[in-house]
Amino acid sequence: QVQLMESGGGSVQSGGSLRLSCAASGVPVSSWCTALFRQAPGQEREGVATFYTAGRTRYADSVKGRFTISRDSDKNTLYLEMNILSPEDTATYYCAARPWPCSGLREDGYLHWGRGTQVTVSS
Repeated sequence: QVQLMESGGGSVQSGGSLRLSCAASGVPVSSWCTALFRQAPGQEREGVATFYTAGRTRYADSVKGRFTISRDSDKNTLYLEMNILSPEDTATYYCAARPWPCSGLREDGYLHWGRGTQVTVSS
């Protein structure tokens, strides 16, 4: 059975960094399409970073240059390194996965979702 579990969220000040982890079971993160999404209160969920099956990555314009997505096949874990955080990054972050074909940052294409981890950035 597929299970995704996010961790690493917390509270930081503007300019700080956090590293989120998404441990997966029942799905190989290195051969499935994976992504991280976020949702702020009252806002729609948006894709922030994704891994295609071939290893290509894509980022939302709002996080490009600040966030880096990576994966460890041995640990079957997805990571999101977040740098130069700002209050606009405050949200609940979710990891998601689906088999090929990949759908990038479109949330409607993903079949499996984690429960989410909270990130709060203060001024």
